[in-house]
Amino acid sequence: MISKIIQQGAEAIIYLKNNQILKKRIKKSYRIEKIDKKLRNSRTKSEAKIMNKLSKFIDVPKILEVNKNKQEILMEYISGEKLSDNLEKSRYKKICKQLGKILTKMHNQNIIHGDLTTNNMIYAKNKIYLIDFGLSFHSRKIEDKATDLYLLKQSLKARHNKISKKCFSIILNNYKSEDYIQIISRIKKVESRGRYKKK
Repeated sequence: MISKIIQQGAEAIIYLKNNQILKKRIKKSYRIEKIDKKLRNSRTKSEAKIMNKLSKFIDVPKILEVNKNKQEILMEYISGEKLSDNLEKSRYKKICKQLGKILTKMHNQNIIHGDLTTNNMIYAKNKIYLIDFGLSFHSRKIEDKATDLYLLKQSLKARHNKISKKCFSIILNNYKSEDYIQIISRIKKVESRGRYKKK
């Protein structure tokens, strides 16, 4: 029995059920029903597959069951603190160092998170768990990896402004993925395009 909704976004509703997480993708009324269902089926399958792959390299919630036809993923509930609420209060330098190493492993598997924010990171038992891979995808492109990191930089600035520069610097100092030099260089280009669009 579903006990309560703990989060509702544009793409999915997250339920806490029997101390487990149930993620259910939302129907989009503006899309043709058949196409909408096909997309939700595909994205549910892709998200679970990516999480299962990453579980061999980094800490993510364990997938317990996937119901592609219902567009549902049942997964382990991680009892911890969201970094979005606690980064400043915690040993953020140690956490950012750890995060740089985690992102290295993720990008070395050519997986792009797509929504790298501290809201999608849980700190539990001295470990960082990445969550919500609803926008994740596979890519070898330097651009995509740089964009992933740029979005993290922007989220740190928005949510943790006082320590954001220090945090991102520590993350990059510990981020040593393949094509590291090219990725770091491309972040600057991605950032400059973002500034240009704002003008």
